Amino acid sequence: MARHGDRSEGERAFTASVRRFLDENLTPDLQAAGRATVGTHSEIGACRAWHQRLHRRGWIAPAWPIEYGGTGWPARQRLIFEHECAERDAPVLFAGGLRNVGPILIARGDADQRRRYLPRILSGADLWCQGYSEPGAGSDLAALDTRAVRDGDRYIVTGRKVWTTGAQHANRMFALVRTSRQGKPQEGITFLLIDMAAPGIEVRPIPTMYGEAEFNEVTFDGVAVPAADRVGPENGGWGVAKDLMNFARASNTTTGLLRRTFRRVRAIAETVDADGEEQVRLAALAAELTALEQIERHAASRAPGAPAPEAEASLMKLTATELHQRITALGVALAGPSAFVCLDPESAGAQPFAEAGVRYLATRAATIYSGTSEIHRNVMARHLLDFRPNAPA
Repeated sequence: MARHGDRSEGERAFTASVRRFLDENLTPDLQAAGRATVGTHSEIGACRAWHQRLHRRGWIAPAWPIEYGGTGWPARQRLIFEHECAERDAPVLFAGGLRNVGPILIARGDADQRRRYLPRILSGADLWCQGYSEPGAGSDLAALDTRAVRDGDRYIVTGRKVWTTGAQHANRMFALVRTSRQGKPQEGITFLLIDMAAPGIEVRPIPTMYGEAEFNEVTFDGVAVPAADRVGPENGGWGVAKDLMNFARASNTTTGLLRRTFRRVRAIAETVDADGEEQVRLAALAAELTALEQIERHAASRAPGAPAPEAEASLMKLTATELHQRITALGVALAGPSAFVCLDPESAGAQPFAEAGVRYLATRAATIYSGTSEIHRNVMARHLLDFRPNAPA
């Protein structure tokens, strides 16, 4: 997406209004938190503060339909907003509710669920984590074993989830549980909304190799979940989850996030006086990022609240996460050995290039979560084969 020159008069006016808002609301401490972000979200206090400011302005859910509290912005404005926030290092929100649960409740939830949960997502009162992966069910998610047994007007949930991002901060979880072992594994899965304060839930943080405890293990020991918090039919959760993942895969690594990282790498290149080969790599990455922005612009042209088609979501997720990794790899190459003093927490803050190593390590998981790169290549290949001329029925 072009940065300034190709914007219409209305888009330039919108850009000016976004910049005024950032001037008035993006305080130095919030900006510092955004600049320091290397994982999926900024420091949680900064997330909450920035969420509140966006909510007061009515800009917290750009991609939601306007009747549910969204902005009504067209695709170009949503991308302008994303990129202006990234350019100024606004905090990266803890956005499982905004990007995942809210859209799936709008698309697949019932009226009561939308009434109870959407306002709390918009206000920031509820923060949501995802209960999908288990010790024996990661890429093969249909192998999940966490059980939910119907008991009158509730389900009793027992089992374990792992790699649960942000569970230590969240007060709500959307989870896949097994309610039947009949038929195919996918046919016995149900989608539940779970209160993280319910008795029987324990959260154990898992430190990552870049020093933060972003992931968690969550255990359920006879946890009661109201049947009213089931989204879709019993044993019909696989379809709900597929729609939700198409929302997530198309939005969990945005070009705004990549622009933040690229800007850091470009600054390192200027500091170390990068050689010709490194300058070529930098230019190639810039071209790839511009091309990805064009794909993102097309993807954002869907009606607000509509999930991305499966192949498009896989394309966005695969391309963005692998490009993110290549950008951070160049940052490490430019920074040299100084990149990895981040492994020593006492000295990391004093080293100008330590952030390059932290970002490199933080992006290693990006091509695993929300489906591995291999899975997404298979999804795209299947769709390409379906479109072959004279393909067998």
